[in-house]
Amino acid sequence: METLKFVRQNSKEREFANEVRKRVRAYFKDNNISIYGNFNMYLKSAVILGVYLVPFIILLTMSVSPWTGLVLAVIMGIGEAGVGMSIMHDGVHHAYSSKKWVNDLASSTMFLLGSNIFNWKIQHNIKHHTFTNIYNYDPDISNLKIIRLCQYGPLKKYHCYQHFYAFPLYGLMTFARLFGEIGVLLEYNKKGITKEQNVNPTWQLVKLIAIKVIYFAAIIGLPLYFTDFAFWQILIGFIALHVTAGMIMSTVFQMAHVVEGTDQLFVDKDRQIKHDWLVHQLNTTSDFGRKNGLFSWYIGGLDFQIEHHIFQNICHVHYPAIAGIIKTTAEEYGFTYNLKPNVFSALASHFRRLKELGNVGTPPAPLTGMASVQ
Repeated sequence: METLKFVRQNSKEREFANEVRKRVRAYFKDNNISIYGNFNMYLKSAVILGVYLVPFIILLTMSVSPWTGLVLAVIMGIGEAGVGMSIMHDGVHHAYSSKKWVNDLASSTMFLLGSNIFNWKIQHNIKHHTFTNIYNYDPDISNLKIIRLCQYGPLKKYHCYQHFYAFPLYGLMTFARLFGEIGVLLEYNKKGITKEQNVNPTWQLVKLIAIKVIYFAAIIGLPLYFTDFAFWQILIGFIALHVTAGMIMSTVFQMAHVVEGTDQLFVDKDRQIKHDWLVHQLNTTSDFGRKNGLFSWYIGGLDFQIEHHIFQNICHVHYPAIAGIIKTTAEEYGFTYNLKPNVFSALASHFRRLKELGNVGTPPAPLTGMASVQ
């Protein structure tokens, strides 16, 4: 797997990294609080799982009209996105609980999205979190062609319209995972990444195919067997479910990294990032809002992305408490803490950034914190 070296440029970066870690550890110790999930986290999990599963149970056990069925499918999509952001995400980061089996159980909710845990860990935990916003290393900004999410990606004429068409295309996110991750796993197997993670490539492929078969048997087969809906009606509901989930999750993720004020980098020949890793996370990530209420609860604290990227092993229910510590420490040491006032300002910033990235007349921004490519 790709390797890069993070090289701090001065003692201030080291001191900041050590100090922010020390202060956050002290917060949990002084208040006798676990870094993992609590009762509120478990209650949230039950509610969000209910938002996903209850509409499906109603569809299978009650006679409803096609329009009611469509509404229930959309509600399932809202629940599916919530499961991914608020339960699976913490489980895969081993932040849900101090117990491995509980984290594994939370991680396994990925199966409700028809996807597997292994692919997500490689793409998200390892590549995205280690190489955040680094072109050709972070798949979240590097792999899309029709949408240009990075200033170092190829620029096409049609990108000048992407700030309009990107948001509908975000609805295809879960479809891309659902139908594309077998190919992704085969690529991981070919590159030896699977073996590097001490995982049997053949067995992982068999598991992934089995997950797909079981998922489609449940999400398509059960309605065919238990309801009077025609196949085309079930297919419309299936599409509505995934478009809803995909649009929610993709938009939330983009508002954390593809907004104004977040750095995007291109690797120099020496394969070095000229910053401490923690400072790099601060430079490439943005928070949006501090009082998003129910929305923040629903999206699993992903509006506190700086906190998540620096302390990904801490459960998201604690992010509001440690956000002030990180912001204050960053400002004391002279580092920028990128904070958008609210969800709408972050959404507007992402829209403007998409427009900027699609503008033929806009030159690439300088390589912030990097030596120039020779």
